[in-house]
Amino acid sequence: MNIKAFVINSNIYISLAAVFLTIETQIQLGMRPQAHPYLFIIFFATFFEYNLHRLITIISNPKALESDKHKWVKNNRNFFYGIVIISLTGFVISIALAKKEVIFTLAPIAMITLFYSLPVFKRNVFLFRLREIPLLKIFLISFVWSAITILLPIIQSALPFDRMHVILMLAERFLFVFAITIPFDIRDVVIDQQSGLKTIPILLGEKWSLRISNMALLLFMLLCLYHYSASNEGFLLMALILSALTTLFFINNQELKKMAYYHYGLLDGTMLLQGLLVLLFYFTKGI
Repeated sequence: MNIKAFVINSNIYISLAAVFLTIETQIQLGMRPQAHPYLFIIFFATFFEYNLHRLITIISNPKALESDKHKWVKNNRNFFYGIVIISLTGFVISIALAKKEVIFTLAPIAMITLFYSLPVFKRNVFLFRLREIPLLKIFLISFVWSAITILLPIIQSALPFDRMHVILMLAERFLFVFAITIPFDIRDVVIDQQSGLKTIPILLGEKWSLRISNMALLLFMLLCLYHYSASNEGFLLMALILSALTTLFFINNQELKKMAYYHYGLLDGTMLLQGLLVLLFYFTKGI
């Protein structure tokens, strides 16, 4: 089996991205990066949700297996079912060992995430999901990623943090995830149109959608400049700006878009890259 295809298609890759964004949060909050137990919760929560979403998709719409998006699942169906079971088991065990404060924080976010994938109620003969509310899909994704990777370290630490600092962190994370999610919606225009979804690319077109993605990244950089330029954490500013500039290049380069793993490898990888850059600049700041 192709290792790269396995790591990406099994959703291990995107789960690691969530972990490293959370380690980035530790550093932003002034903590020393550490392999805390809540990182396992975040890993398995992401691992399970992404595989659950794919499972529901292929069960509710078997024709989806014929698309390139789900080709790996079609060719490795039994293996995929095993991954779903492993991700669920890991998630249940990590939650069972978590502090109640962490569970209380995670519960409403988990409910939103599940209702994004699971049917909420029937509309005529069709099952309705939160992602079908016009324009809500991208905002839900950006909110959930921001909340889970920032709030869990704050709740777990039980330390007081400056409210404005946390708000700016949430805004920066939201804008970054929002920017890299738009190209996914551009890719899925045909599928979303067939499903009756209203996304930014469907309403505004590809050109304006890319402009909005670029503007979100530019606003992200402006917030980072405001947030960190006057502090003693210049290494954070350098890491985040470098991350944004790299992501701008990835989003706008036409040649890169021809890559087989452009979306799930390169764009999802920008979150992992950002966490790694912050970690690298943290350990080299005194050199």
